[in-house]
Amino acid sequence: MKAWTRWQDWVALVAGLYAALSPIWVSTTHEGGAVASLIILGVLLVVMSLASLARPALSAAPYLAALWGVLLFVAPWVISYTGLSGAAWTSWIVGVVAVLAGLSVSLTGDLVHRRAIPH
Repeated sequence: MKAWTRWQDWVALVAGLYAALSPIWVSTTHEGGAVASLIILGVLLVVMSLASLARPALSAAPYLAALWGVLLFVAPWVISYTGLSGAAWTSWIVGVVAVLAGLSVSLTGDLVHRRAIPH
């Protein structure tokens, strides 16, 4: 796989940017936990997506992107900001998108690998 071409990494990158920047436009009522979790997990997702885009052979990157997605998904319950609907829905949607993108890279990469090496 060539660098900077995998669509799943681009999807995860955009989702991470959306999460990291979302406190600008979603109501967080100055809830520190919601703002911090969206920004930190969004930035981690962006960094992992950039690493995966730059080095597609980096096999751990899609799994870490999926992990950040899981953490984003559970954050509203763990950090207790389910009452902030904009922040909570952002976490849930971006979390699902990140998990699907990360697992999709793993599945398609495994399929490409299986096709390349005859058994």
